[in-house]
Amino acid sequence: MEFTRLNNEIKIPRIGLGVFQTPNGLQTENAVLWALENGYRHIDTAMIYGNEASVGAAIAKSGVKRRDIFVTTKLWNEDIRRHRAKEAFEESLDRLGMDYVDLYLIHWPADGWQDAWEAMGELYTDRRVRAIGVSNFQIHHLEELATISDITPAVDQIESSPQFGNGEVIEYCRAHGIAVEAWSPLGGTGGTLLSNPVLTAIGAKYGKSAAQVVIRWHLQRGVIVLPKSTHEQRIHENIDVFDFELSDEDMAAVDALETGVRNGSDPDHFDF
Repeated sequence: MEFTRLNNEIKIPRIGLGVFQTPNGLQTENAVLWALENGYRHIDTAMIYGNEASVGAAIAKSGVKRRDIFVTTKLWNEDIRRHRAKEAFEESLDRLGMDYVDLYLIHWPADGWQDAWEAMGELYTDRRVRAIGVSNFQIHHLEELATISDITPAVDQIESSPQFGNGEVIEYCRAHGIAVEAWSPLGGTGGTLLSNPVLTAIGAKYGKSAAQVVIRWHLQRGVIVLPKSTHEQRIHENIDVFDFELSDEDMAAVDALETGVRNGSDPDHFDF
């Protein structure tokens, strides 16, 4: 595994297992266990995913020391609007069966996020969480945050894939010491990205799949990748990307797949 050093010197694994839309229960537990068996040490969940309990159960069963696993969860929008960041954090810890998380994120810039950030800063100062960050923040959100707090987010987790690179936000974050994580890094559930002939042709050159090409593309852009899967073979495949490097020509070919169209919601216009 390779690591990125966050702006508070904490190390985060550059590939993590995402569990969005993975049902609570055996499906999530098995995915996390398979990931840990295959060398993952980074699991990304959220309150709204409804599977924090299964993530925690799998980690407890795995035999891997808690301190060796980087666990992220997120503060949901309704809790942001109700100004209950600390209470929601404690509830997430209870479901996870943990006494801390490595990274706590504001999930979306919902009304009241400014107060939520202040509360999360207190959790960080009190060492209840090793790092705090944001998700789905645009540049203007990050600029506003910088005017109200001395704590720079460790991470901005955003939608990013070859079809929607989100390059401007990535460049802003890079310039301001904020690590970027990509959700929907493979184009999203039900998407057609991985059948793209450009990606399959590049993969054939390296003996890799289209998904491995895309994950490698993210890594070479300096982005932390959170591919989701509940299939043991794909979980293995998604981390088997450290033994090759895309050429500049191949990186440019993947870049050229940009459409400018999001797969998910627009952070400036969401209704949940």
